[in-house]
Amino acid sequence: MNTLSYKTVSANKQTVQKEWIVIDAENQVLGRLATRVANVLRGKHKPSYTPHVDCGDNIIIINAEKVRFTGKKLTDKVYVRHTGYPGGQRFATPKEVLAKHPIRIIEHAVKGMLPKNKLGAELYRNLHVYAGPQHEHEAQQPKVVNINSIR
Repeated sequence: MNTLSYKTVSANKQTVQKEWIVIDAENQVLGRLATRVANVLRGKHKPSYTPHVDCGDNIIIINAEKVRFTGKKLTDKVYVRHTGYPGGQRFATPKEVLAKHPIRIIEHAVKGMLPKNKLGAELYRNLHVYAGPQHEHEAQQPKVVNINSIR
């Protein structure tokens, strides 16, 4: 029997090609945006995807305060956090969170879709969210991408 004519190639830190991508969150539905961003952060859109390696791209999200919610989620959904003190459970609706800290909505949604381990924490550091249309990563020469075109 002849040997195989192909081999599985796993990406590693040296062979991965990372890019910088700008995504405009204006009028994007939060959940759909977050799933696509999480897939790009992991690198699942690349043919060289390797599950245990950070092979995803760096993502810059602008206009985070203009993200959309479907249905009545803006008023009915509840974010729960705990201060760490007895009786310190706090509740907030997306409307309240958008008014005070608009970037936390997208960060929370994307972080929940990443792996819950050291790799997930490393991937989360590749996400940069800004409330307005300006960002501070022009030196990296990011390319503007329509998130709906990434599958």
